[in-house]
Amino acid sequence: MRAVVYRGPNDLRVETLPVPHIRAGEILVRVAVCGVCPTDIKKIHYGTVPPPRVFGHETAGTIVQTGALVRGFRAGDRVALHHHIPCLGCHACRHRAFAQCAQYKRTGITAGFEPAGGGYAEYVRVMPFVLPGVVKIPAGNSFAEGAMLEPVNTVLKAVKRLALLPEDTVLVAGQGPIGLMFTRLLSLQGIKVLATDLLETRLRLAKAFGARHLFQPASPSDGPAPLSARKNPKGTHDSIESLVERITRGRGFDAAVIAVPSADVVRQAQRLVRGAGQVLLFSHTKRGEHAEMDLATICVDEKDLIGSYSADVTLQREVAQLIFTRKFDVRQLITHEFPLGQTAKAVHLAAHPSAESLKVVVVQNSVT
Repeated sequence: MRAVVYRGPNDLRVETLPVPHIRAGEILVRVAVCGVCPTDIKKIHYGTVPPPRVFGHETAGTIVQTGALVRGFRAGDRVALHHHIPCLGCHACRHRAFAQCAQYKRTGITAGFEPAGGGYAEYVRVMPFVLPGVVKIPAGNSFAEGAMLEPVNTVLKAVKRLALLPEDTVLVAGQGPIGLMFTRLLSLQGIKVLATDLLETRLRLAKAFGARHLFQPASPSDGPAPLSARKNPKGTHDSIESLVERITRGRGFDAAVIAVPSADVVRQAQRLVRGAGQVLLFSHTKRGEHAEMDLATICVDEKDLIGSYSADVTLQREVAQLIFTRKFDVRQLITHEFPLGQTAKAVHLAAHPSAESLKVVVVQNSVT
């Protein structure tokens, strides 16, 4: 089979590998679609894990073989995969800190080599401990929708970390694919979202996804603070502070979601949330980055600074319901498809998005 093998930093090669051999408790899936995820991009660009590996974990396809001990699945089933499953019994799991579970940190899907998702290949082997996360795709839905279960799951998990009430006001900073998912999921819960992004095209989509308020900051060349001001058609600037003052009646945001890896935006959000509000980091996944903070805002003002990482398998049924009923129509997020042989180009575009690009996927054929 063909697979895209990571051979070192920024080195992806199309190679021929043997089709994975499955064991009695496993399934073999022919991949149809695999999304390009920022966490894999970081591993590819910075070489944070040793090669060789086959990346890609936002995967959907068709079961072509099941092991003798597998129950509930059969050849021909169209499925979305889930590569991390917690044990549900350890100390971390009892605290619902599933991403900190030792089993969760193991990857249960591979196309060969050290398991790393394997979705950038024609076939993947799915191990027994991750089978509870496999979801069948209804006949009326596409493989592309199935591949979106994993990223939407990560965002819904983060949303549930926020202590919000209906009609609360939340800042979602950044309206790339992840930010737009936050905007939609929060809006579905009756939360008033103020969406920010440098690109007007993304703000228009944020409005379609339910954002009540939009703010386009000045570009970095116009000033040092990413959220400080925007240019209106007359060339003057409106501050985000005045906008927040108006729409929250002086209270401040109830929470802020930071979907861009900017320390400046984190500090600004920390100032803009109300006392006892929350700031949630979702994009700061590169280790070694440091930022100065006014720690009194956390202690005296009781503003929580929290993070969320990866998915929660206990939310799979809820996520599937949202996507497959199209209450959350994820098809609007998918803007670019690349064939397997052009995976390196797909990764490059996802790492350097254009004004028109959102979610980038690798496909075996046209699926959206």
